[in-house]
Amino acid sequence: MSITLLWAVDVYGRVYSLSTASERWELADDKLLELKRVTAGKGRSWGIGCDHHVYLNILPSETNIRYREETYENQRWNPVDGFTDVLLPTDRWPWSDVTGMNSQPLHSFQLPTLSWEWEGDWYVDQNCGGEPSQTGGWEYAVDFPAYFSPDKKWNSCVRRRRWIRYRRYIAQGTWSKIPLDHPRKPPLPLCDISCGGWEMSDQSGRYPYLWGVSQQGQVWFREGINPRVPEGSNWEEVEVPKEVAQISAGPGDLLWGLLWDGNLLVRTGLSLDSPTGSSWVEVESPGKEVEGLHVAVGVSVVWVVTKDYKVWFRRGVNSHNPCGSGWISIGGEMMMVDVGLNDQVWAVGEDRGLYFRMGVTPSEPSGSGWIPVSAQWGNSKKLAPPRDDCKFGGQMTEASQGSVLSCTDSDSELGPNDPPTSTTDTPALEGADSSVVPLGAADTPTPPLAAEDTPSAAQGDTPKPFIPTSDSFITSLVSDREKASTPQPPIAEVPQGESREPSPAPLLPTLVAAGQEVPWINVDLEGAEAARSAQAGGPSLGESSDVATYALGLETAQTIGEEDGPVWAWISGGGCDVDASSQISWLSPTGPLTSSLSLTPVQSAAWSEQKQQQEHREEINKKPLERSNSVWVRKGALRWWRDWKPQRWVDVGVGLEQSTNSGGRKDSIFFVYYTHYDEKKYLHVFINEVTALVPVLRDCHYAFAVYTAQRTKQRWPLVLAAPTENDMNNWLSLLCECCCEWRGIKGPPSRQALWSTTCKGDIMVHDPSYCLEAPAHTLACDHMFWRQVPGHLRCVESISLGLVWGIGWDGTAWVYSGHYGQQPTPGDAVQMHTQTDVRSVHVYENQRWNPMTGYTDKGLPTDRPMWSDDSGLKECTKGTTHPPSPQWSWVTEWAVDYSVPGGTDKEGWQYSADFPVTFHGHKTMKDFVRRRRWTRKCKIALRGPWQQVPPIPLSDISMMPCLAQSTMEQVPLWALSDKGDVLCRLGVSSQNPAGSSWLHVGTDQPFKSISIGGASQVWAIAKDGAVFYRGSVSPQTPAGECWYHIPSPPRQTLRQLSVGRTSVFAVDENSNLWYRQGLTPSYPQGSAWELISNNVTKVSVGPMDQVWIIADGVPGCPAETPGAVCHRLGVGPMQPKGQTWDYGIGGGWEHISVRGNATEAPRPLPRSPLPPLSPLPPRPQTQGNGNAVGV
Repeated sequence: MSITLLWAVDVYGRVYSLSTASERWELADDKLLELKRVTAGKGRSWGIGCDHHVYLNILPSETNIRYREETYENQRWNPVDGFTDVLLPTDRWPWSDVTGMNSQPLHSFQLPTLSWEWEGDWYVDQNCGGEPSQTGGWEYAVDFPAYFSPDKKWNSCVRRRRWIRYRRYIAQGTWSKIPLDHPRKPPLPLCDISCGGWEMSDQSGRYPYLWGVSQQGQVWFREGINPRVPEGSNWEEVEVPKEVAQISAGPGDLLWGLLWDGNLLVRTGLSLDSPTGSSWVEVESPGKEVEGLHVAVGVSVVWVVTKDYKVWFRRGVNSHNPCGSGWISIGGEMMMVDVGLNDQVWAVGEDRGLYFRMGVTPSEPSGSGWIPVSAQWGNSKKLAPPRDDCKFGGQMTEASQGSVLSCTDSDSELGPNDPPTSTTDTPALEGADSSVVPLGAADTPTPPLAAEDTPSAAQGDTPKPFIPTSDSFITSLVSDREKASTPQPPIAEVPQGESREPSPAPLLPTLVAAGQEVPWINVDLEGAEAARSAQAGGPSLGESSDVATYALGLETAQTIGEEDGPVWAWISGGGCDVDASSQISWLSPTGPLTSSLSLTPVQSAAWSEQKQQQEHREEINKKPLERSNSVWVRKGALRWWRDWKPQRWVDVGVGLEQSTNSGGRKDSIFFVYYTHYDEKKYLHVFINEVTALVPVLRDCHYAFAVYTAQRTKQRWPLVLAAPTENDMNNWLSLLCECCCEWRGIKGPPSRQALWSTTCKGDIMVHDPSYCLEAPAHTLACDHMFWRQVPGHLRCVESISLGLVWGIGWDGTAWVYSGHYGQQPTPGDAVQMHTQTDVRSVHVYENQRWNPMTGYTDKGLPTDRPMWSDDSGLKECTKGTTHPPSPQWSWVTEWAVDYSVPGGTDKEGWQYSADFPVTFHGHKTMKDFVRRRRWTRKCKIALRGPWQQVPPIPLSDISMMPCLAQSTMEQVPLWALSDKGDVLCRLGVSSQNPAGSSWLHVGTDQPFKSISIGGASQVWAIAKDGAVFYRGSVSPQTPAGECWYHIPSPPRQTLRQLSVGRTSVFAVDENSNLWYRQGLTPSYPQGSAWELISNNVTKVSVGPMDQVWIIADGVPGCPAETPGAVCHRLGVGPMQPKGQTWDYGIGGGWEHISVRGNATEAPRPLPRSPLPPLSPLPPRPQTQGNGNAVGV
């Protein structure tokens, strides 16, 4: 790691530097140099002097800064004199630049500043076109705008040669003054500067930009800074809507400013093409009632200090979102902060000590705690610790609440007044417990007050004074000047035991000129040890004296600085290259700092003086330590399926930012950063608004969709794709963990969870609440939170006893082996098994008959593609068809499928009169088109909490639902094999969810759907659409006795049904939903079918007769992939059919099971009935569904 410097300024304007390879502060060589502010960048630093000039310090390097000045000597040939410098009136200047537009004689070149010197005299460049020439450097051409060459020809009428002179920058390692702009008007005196921009997002390694703020609130930009001209050329004013007090520029394209009213300004549109940006955006101060005091900007972070010395961190800040998204409170009390390289944070504490934020990394930009910068200073071996040597208990005068800098500011805006040539040292008086400094212009010192004459007002609590760190607060300075001209009475001391807390700031000296008025300078009176005056040789009033008066000269001030260390006012780490892993001696945390996330400077100072201040340390230890808020960030690169047309994949940057407050509550935001027409933009999703994270099928990408309630209503999720499967799984796991943590969801799904599968085979669950099925204030479907369970299934079935079965695409039965409701113990961990699944991928070969050649692949222009999918809308060939997702792999080759519904001929063809018509397996005279299906199998292997149930492949499965408080020793489970046989599983229980054996139930024909409901009601659908009811099913006879045929809806063929506690719903081949009327305990077969709705592909009826479906599509959203979760609202004992549909998440959902959700809303306690005004006759009971209910 290269050696870099940390810069700091004390309250006297002295500049110190601390090297990463050293352990000692180094004072600037120029003893007369006094700076107010310092801003550092890579290899260079700028400062504002007390004379209002800007200073530049470039670190020494092996490569000198050299600038080449060049000019061209131009001549024209004439028949008399040959080539001379006498040119035509229309020609360029005899001495000019390369374009010939500007006159540049040799004597016009001057050194820009005293920091440059000439390396030699002017000389002719003997190279022409990069090659040495023998023509004395001359280049010839027909005329000046023509092409020049070193060869002289017969028609060469003009010639030129280049003169070169180098100048070298000689002020490296020193502070050099940047001259004022001439002839342009220079900016008014600057009160703050900041450098940045050398790491623009577009390109790294650029030269820095310099910004400044004048005392009138104007913002200025320094133009022309480049490696060959490090000082720049001139200042350009940037318009601002309000007056700015302080500014901070980051290494990238972030620029923030602090307004005089305490709010903040953000500059947008910064780029290499527009270094000054385009517009300003105002951001409110972090505190509602406290104004901002200081702002510091990094690459992607913003830190702010408010006037109550609280530190704040801005969330979500980067080049795409320069304004950020919110404030986070950070522990510690600081006067100013600075963000250096690698977004490391430095600060000046309220005690005027220097601090470093430890633990700052790209993933944790807010860090974990403050540690002091404990480097040596001066000629002694002492360290410069956080200052806690000040225990002044008196009140502060208003005149001291000015700037923290003790510069000789005057009425002039262009420079300071001449300092007094001599000073008179007044003997200092020593007080036993504290010190008092009277301010005033009286020639004679004010006599001290006795202890008994102390005003009663001074006995109260001393308020903490506000000391602004920016000298741009003109109001404070003027108030200081006005107060200083009035004689002030001495300040009575508050007893040490009655003060609320020791004042952290040390004493600043005051200059008292003999026989003249005390100038209005900024003085900080808080804190000074009484013993310090005794060392100055002043007389003492004795140990019993309670009041002392100080008048310190310049020599005394220097003695204080040498003995007690610098009193810091400013720090700049923009050029200090450190990070959280750097091993630097003066950044080693010691003591309790390593065990605490955040310590205030007062606490850290108390711990650094354990021997001298044991009692004070114990008192502080009694206070609870402040737990700091923190921010954690994860960044990456993904691809985004753009929302608007033309829809395509766009490379984007993503970031997950998670903040943790002092109570441990975590809040996260997911950002997507993209560029549109060279304009940086972003999307953001609050994690608490995410409702589902679903892997999706998109162009063979490792893609997943992020759903929110709003995006679910709009039917447009946020679709992102990762470069690898591992990256996609990592992001899904991370986002899902944040969502579950915010919602308080821990461990595996609950026993009452809703289970669902997507067309991709992913398993999704939702843990229901009471409001999901509440008759009033029902939870909307688009607000349901779905999370993924490892595994791959085609359908799933669950009940409230915690039993979950599933069937894969290849018919394999699986039983869930996880746990419910709580996190398993280490000895009872979730059993993960290897799960495999196989599915077939189909493409169709289409042909049309013509009289000349018969059936060929030459169709009509209106025909479907000759290789297509089942619908014929999409072209799919064997070469371009891939597995459903990259997780799948081919296990067979393409082959003709002869098991197509409707039959095939011996070659696998199906025939029809035209493509949209039904196909059959034999050719007739009216069949002009034909097709055959090609199939290929693919396989997926993964690990999940699923245990295989051999050996029979299944096509459908159903378990009897029950209420939450119910118990069953043996759970009835019915299933259908892949050949249509009806099976009954024996031995299924909570202790043995897989059961023991299969019991075959005889049927006359194969079945395709089966369901068992309350009271062991078993309904089934045969492959020809006939409906059957199984009678006499009970725990004693689990297989029942016989089948009863139930008439189907007229002219409809049913394909799937679901039985609840007292209701039966079915779906036909045309996606219509039917309800079975007239079900009673005495007549469980019902009486008739009633049409409820269309657009339904699957239905699931729960133990409370709740109805959920998978809709084929959402009305008004034809572009969405079929398959949406819907909830039937208004279902009740008196309205079993429900009233309306509530559409939820959609886009490729295949199956849903709500048969485990027995979560009922708590019933309100019955109120004591009031006597009716008039007697009412009793209402008769009517029979409904076999139960006596009131109507």
